[in-house]
Amino acid sequence: MTTLKPTETHISTSDEHSITVRGKDLVQDLVGRISYTEMVYLLIQGRLPTPAEVKVLDACLVTLAEHGLTLNTLVARFVTSAVPEQTQVAMGASLMTVGDTFVGTMEGCAVILQEGVRKGGDPQTYCAEVVARHRSEKLPVPGFGHRFHKPDDPRSPRLMQVAREAGCKGEFIDLLNVLAAEVDRACGRHLTINATGAIAALLSEIGFEPDVMRGLAVVSRSGGLVAHISEERKSHSARLIEHLAKEHVIYSDPKVDDQ
Repeated sequence: MTTLKPTETHISTSDEHSITVRGKDLVQDLVGRISYTEMVYLLIQGRLPTPAEVKVLDACLVTLAEHGLTLNTLVARFVTSAVPEQTQVAMGASLMTVGDTFVGTMEGCAVILQEGVRKGGDPQTYCAEVVARHRSEKLPVPGFGHRFHKPDDPRSPRLMQVAREAGCKGEFIDLLNVLAAEVDRACGRHLTINATGAIAALLSEIGFEPDVMRGLAVVSRSGGLVAHISEERKSHSARLIEHLAKEHVIYSDPKVDDQ
């Protein structure tokens, strides 16, 4: 018979009279005293953030919350149209689309930036090696390029400005800018630092590991999805898209060879 060893959680506990989160009384220390952004930081990092960390994390969460009628939000709208009473189903379906194509590339960019800062040395040499490796593997460097925002993503410089004004050290932002110059040089044209690239640098500046960054993107995007689901119940836009699909996606008989 296998004996299970006890393990621990450092996140929260409760009893008949109290709830404790990261060593703080939920009712006395947190409710009405800290913001949601501070709560997210506390839960993940195990301590309350500094004012600078709050400002930077808040800027990142605001930036990712809403992206308009994209594939992500259309998923939520279609599911809402199919099961209008189940908000969580529509949100869950949409959030399942967060990945390497949409929203989630900050993780890969953060790995590059944090490895470079950890190694030290000449940043230009490091960035040249990173870009050369990606090009040899025919992979895009995460955090660069955008389908619509050309020549530059307007969100990225603003995010970096917020971080610098908040007093961040700037080592990850500086490395990202060196990497951007090397990407441009190797490609022979300008590729913007997109919002996820900038957010990778900002979240690194305030102490987040790469493997939690996609989760933070999901936290942020959830707020925007509630708005889309609420609007869909009134506008029924998914039914219009369904009608347009039936009108414009034409059936064609497959050719079957007679044997």
